[in-house]
Amino acid sequence: MDDSTNLPPADYLSRKVVAIAAGEAHTLALTGDGSIYSWGRGKFGRLGTGSEADELFPVRVKFDIPHGSEERKLKFVGVAAGAYHSLALADDGSVWCWGYNIYGQLGVNGENSVVPCLLEQFLELGNPDSLADESEVKSRASLKVCSVKAGGMMSLAIDNLGALWIWGNCPQQSSSSTEDGFSLVSNFTPTPVWDFHGHIVVKVACGNEHVVALVSAGETYKGEDLVCYSWGSNNHGQLGLGDRESRHHPAIVETFNQDSPWAVYEVACGAFHTALLTHKKRPNDILESKCWTFGLGENGQLGHGTTQNAWSPEPVTELPSHVYLISVDCGLFHTSVVSTAGDVWSWGMEKGLGLCPDASFTGTDAGDALSPLPISCSGLNGPKFQDPVQIACGAAHTVLVANDGYKLWSWGRGRSGVLGNGKAIDCFSSTLVLWPPLKEDFKQEELNTDDEDKTAEKDSKGVTENETDKRLSLAMEEVKLLKSKLSIMERYASTLHGSIFGKPLEQQDIPNSLHNSDTFDIAKEWENMLESADRARLVRLEMFYRSMLAGVKDKLMKIRVQEIIREYLQSSTSGK
Repeated sequence: MDDSTNLPPADYLSRKVVAIAAGEAHTLALTGDGSIYSWGRGKFGRLGTGSEADELFPVRVKFDIPHGSEERKLKFVGVAAGAYHSLALADDGSVWCWGYNIYGQLGVNGENSVVPCLLEQFLELGNPDSLADESEVKSRASLKVCSVKAGGMMSLAIDNLGALWIWGNCPQQSSSSTEDGFSLVSNFTPTPVWDFHGHIVVKVACGNEHVVALVSAGETYKGEDLVCYSWGSNNHGQLGLGDRESRHHPAIVETFNQDSPWAVYEVACGAFHTALLTHKKRPNDILESKCWTFGLGENGQLGHGTTQNAWSPEPVTELPSHVYLISVDCGLFHTSVVSTAGDVWSWGMEKGLGLCPDASFTGTDAGDALSPLPISCSGLNGPKFQDPVQIACGAAHTVLVANDGYKLWSWGRGRSGVLGNGKAIDCFSSTLVLWPPLKEDFKQEELNTDDEDKTAEKDSKGVTENETDKRLSLAMEEVKLLKSKLSIMERYASTLHGSIFGKPLEQQDIPNSLHNSDTFDIAKEWENMLESADRARLVRLEMFYRSMLAGVKDKLMKIRVQEIIREYLQSSTSGK
């Protein structure tokens, strides 16, 4: 049972994460009450906090509601993250963007934005063809965005009529001298993808240079009649079309066409690879799923056991067949999935963490994961994650929503506070994101309420709001100091553990006696460790012991020599 069961009913939604999105080095979280939080690297304003400062903990994003809308609190229902920019969708269909805008991915012709800006011209766009009759005018007036997506330098949206819109660094036919006339063109205005006219776009994902969409086979969506389309750059086979020719317009991925026995229900794109989740259209008694990948495979991000590229979809065969996968996402060079039972697997660069080799493991633990590796929960209920909801991959970090939305876990690159745990160091195993944020644990506040409207009301104990703020500030400073001391102790313990055992200290390395009681019998634990150690570990321990012993003997010898010299000098002086 998680901590949420002790919350007042009004706090459930404010602390429950219903969706997440990960960019190159930042993460967005959407809560059940329609609020958005961000953390990680702040460069280019991707966090939407009003500055480019990094945030080591989740902070709430403030939105400047247009004049005349003050009485209505803006509630958000969707988030998306590109490499350096972010998108948010409100329940009224309005789209907000912030961050990097050099390619027009914010939908405005201007500079980067450190605060969310309303994409005002989105709903003002009309059909490029003339509006011939009244029905088209009515259809245009009722247009409302119902989902947003982003990736690389691109932004995407799907409206309530099933039309797909795209802006930013978009694939487009070009008359330039590039191969096959293909290029990426900056588009500062959301533009509909007319190739799907008469069909419904249900889901979409994009990488650095390609787009993959799940589209209804007919004019209506019936649940399992989705066809997979892809277009854009295909230099690594990331379109899954069986070749390396780029496409200016959407083409059907034949493995998942209308006649395919597989129903696709999730799609994700890495920089140059793609992942899909499917189940049989006519399942047996046991509902099973399968993960398919294609595109660039040089770091094992396809999970096929090799470093070969795949030009057509191939299943990740080493995943268990009896599990049902509920979420998949791709980083730059790694892929992660999570099952309904709380199993998480990852594969790709540096043990599936996505880390660059010079920033992560060394020695025998180093290397890319060519096949799925399990990621264990480091909590008391491990190794499975309880009640998983969604997984999201950044360039080199991964975030998992678990405990039905009330806990967040992260691992991978930690620089700039990307992991949201208050530290800026890499984590090779799962670590808890500080959720809910510290301030939320002490006091709830409405960010859309003007400061002048806030009154210093006394509570039942006669404590004013100003006094509460002071107590809150002192408590937060104390927590920061304790976390700083804890971080130093963790680094010391990890360094010592790494020197002895050749690997960073992980949760599973901590003896059970420390988990279960306040006493620690070091002699007994040492005996247990020796009993369970294999030959390689014992050899390393022997080498470490010999090295330490040699160092101690050398130091003792130096001290003895210094003592002899001092005794000789003293005797020589007294003998004169």
